[in-house]
Amino acid sequence: MKELFEHFWITLSSKRITTMLLYSEDHIHETRRRGRIEVICGSMFSGKTEELIRRMKRAQFARQKVEIFKPAIDVRYSDEDVVSHDMHHIASTPIESSASMLLLSSDIDVVGIDEAQFFDQGLPDVCNELANNGVRVIVAGLDMDYLGRPFGPMPSLLAIADEVIKVHAICVKCGNLAAYSHRLVKNNKTVLLGETTEYEPLCRECFNKALSADSTNEPT
Repeated sequence: MKELFEHFWITLSSKRITTMLLYSEDHIHETRRRGRIEVICGSMFSGKTEELIRRMKRAQFARQKVEIFKPAIDVRYSDEDVVSHDMHHIASTPIESSASMLLLSSDIDVVGIDEAQFFDQGLPDVCNELANNGVRVIVAGLDMDYLGRPFGPMPSLLAIADEVIKVHAICVKCGNLAAYSHRLVKNNKTVLLGETTEYEPLCRECFNKALSADSTNEPT
């Protein structure tokens, strides 16, 4: 009987843990505002913006006051809206500097930030200040650049986040999970906006092979 009870409790506990993981966003139902920072990171074509839009629309549905920001340089799909690769979109405010978020976020419950890697190094301090003032901050961005290096303010954002979600694309070479964004065009600029003609998602092994091939093909 004791063994049966222990087995039942372990099974019940496992189900409870699974339930908690599935409903990790239950904090949106709180009546008292609690600031927090959520970071969604990954490679290109991994669904970062899609997840940001989903969370922001859930907050809107919950009748919370939201504001979404994106870098003014990102005009790939729209000058103003945040748009995913699947063409889902949500209205946003393009800004040049992260400091502008503090001026434009008064009386806001949830702040969304897309393409965070393109913002300045002051972004982590801005996010901390917003969260400390009771704002829920949801950030989406590339964690690595085209050479696999930490990108912009993302490392600091990952360090201070209350929640980190790493999403993955599918490697176009082998079909495994992809965490890297390989650049297909010859350009050494760290910031180069692009889509499928400029970048491809790759797994670690295929990415390292691609970088080796790129260095071999470089003119001497």
